[in-house]
Amino acid sequence: MIPRIAIIDQNTLEATGLKSIITDMVPMADVCTFASLEEMTQEEEASDDSLRFFHFFVSTQVLVAHADFFLQRQRQTIVLTSQPIVGRQFENFHTLNTTQMEHDLLKSILTLFQYGHNSEKQRPNAPCFAENAETLLSPREAEVLALVAKGCINKEIADRLCISLPTVITHRKNICDKLHLRSVSSLTIYAVTHGIVNAEDI
Repeated sequence: MIPRIAIIDQNTLEATGLKSIITDMVPMADVCTFASLEEMTQEEEASDDSLRFFHFFVSTQVLVAHADFFLQRQRQTIVLTSQPIVGRQFENFHTLNTTQMEHDLLKSILTLFQYGHNSEKQRPNAPCFAENAETLLSPREAEVLALVAKGCINKEIADRLCISLPTVITHRKNICDKLHLRSVSSLTIYAVTHGIVNAEDI
């Protein structure tokens, strides 16, 4: 099943930019943008296929206007904001500061995905973006992937693991082939969401 992510924000520029970042980080996801919850609901009703969303990125205005809907989906909802949300009923929502620098924004999104991964055992219907890393990657490949996610180049990986440069290149090719991923950003999100590396370490 393709994971679906909804971005609900009247700020078209903000929604489009966030969609671009998430699509690059999670290329297997179907990311949709909506100006309102009503627009999302209408599209769901008009579609032959069920548009069930695993995550919602919503502006503060949308959250407040439709509090009942999102309080029922609190674990799936991330609030786009530049300041703390006012109101006790909203204090347990995850937030994403949209005014931070791009690198920090990417790191924040990775941390949110890592949170979702770590809580999968507590949530029986949690989305699974890929197969278990342990069944796909060898221990050495997992080590290489962790260093790739931390921003190391091939020579650094070879030096740290005491292996040759051609061996590192072979491991990276095998990792990409097994996971069907090519970009460093998509490999990084895979590593974070599967517990291979902590978001704080990238």
